[in-house]
This record gives sequence, C-alpha cells and structure tokens, in this order.
Amino acid sequence: MTNKYPNLLLPKGLIVSCQAPTDSPLNHPEVIAAMAQASINQGAVGVRIDTPSHIRAVRQRITQPIIGLWKQQIPGFEVYITPRCSDAEAIAQVEADIIAIDATLRKRPEGETLATLINFIHNKLGKRVMADVDTMEVAKAAAVAGADFIATTLYGYTEETKVESPPGFELLKQIVENLAIPAICEGGITSPAMAKKALNLGAYAVVVGTDITGIDSKVKAYSTRLC
Repeated sequence: MTNKYPNLLLPKGLIVSCQAPTDSPLNHPEVIAAMAQASINQGAVGVRIDTPSHIRAVRQRITQPIIGLWKQQIPGFEVYITPRCSDAEAIAQVEADIIAIDATLRKRPEGETLATLINFIHNKLGKRVMADVDTMEVAKAAAVAGADFIATTLYGYTEETKVESPPGFELLKQIVENLAIPAICEGGITSPAMAKKALNLGAYAVVVGTDITGIDSKVKAYSTRLC
C-alpha cells in the first residue's frame, strides 16, 4: 500500500506505548528502555514514552521514532499530556522525534493556547506534533492549529466523552473521512484483531499500551479473578 505521507518520520504500523504506573517497580528508565527495545525488535515501528528521563534512556537503545510526552498534573487544570511549552522543550532536549500533547479545548496553564503550543513545537523545537483528542470538534481544531498527527487517545477520558469506552473507532472513522492528516488509533486496543480493524478503518498507525506492556494491570486482573 502506498504511503500518502512519506515525509513524517513515522512509518505505518504498530506503535507500542511503554509506560508503567508511578508506584510500579517497572517505572524505571532502564526497564522502560528494555520494553521499548524489545518492542522494536519484534516489529514495532515506534514507541510512545512518558517523561524526559525515560525518553533519554530509550533513545540510548533505539534509533526508531520516539513519540515523547510528559504527563503533568497541574492544580486547577485538567490538561495533563505535555500541557506547556516548557514541558515540550524538556522532551525535545532528550531527542524525542514527535511530541504528543493534550489537544482538548480545556483551559491551559500559563495562558497558552493550543495554537501557541503547536507553533512553539514546530518553530522553536523543530519537532512534529501528535494531537491527542477526544472528539471530532477537537480533532478539527487541532488540524487547524497545525498538528501533524491526530490520535484518539483521550476518547472516553474527558467530561465530554466519559460515557464512551475506547477504542474510539467511530471517532477514528470521522477523522479519516474528514481530515487530510494521518489518524492514529490509540486507547482500548486489546488484541491484534482490534489493531487490524483500526488499520482497515484507515488509521495510519495503532498505539497499543496496556495489552502489551501493562504487566501490573494484567496480573491484577488475573489475581482478582482467581482469588
């Protein structure tokens, strides 16, 4: 299949989100880096990594694309995925290739807007942007603001979509049909068949996290059912 977007650094295919809960022993740079390297070794086209220290460790092991983010819980604000220009800059400094941001229409810290954040990442940092969205309205706004990728990451995790459950296949279809930007399906993918469905619906790539790297939640699910 011909790639309509040949200059985006990110090949089409599987992206593995290598993250762990903050209270997990897996939440260590070298462990995350090993997960990332194992993912690449087995065919992933890229990885999605949280925090500068983890990105730095992963970069030392792989040359493939890293989608970097920095989850920040800021009092008074609901946006948390790379919410500020300073967070994006910290990620760029440790050599993430693409920066993922919360692109929802919620209030942002330090008076920044979605457009100013994307412009900063493009023009000051020289990086591409993955806009994590929850609705088609937000996807359109991210496209207008200049996002390079639109991801369904926040579908089901915001006030507007709290009654929905990921994966957001319907949102994915709308993005594919209405926007001339690569759509990424992320959230709620629990099998290779579901990932294949996302690609068949037109996703440029599929991000899988918990079903591959979520050892804590996987073991907990087993143990609670067996006790």
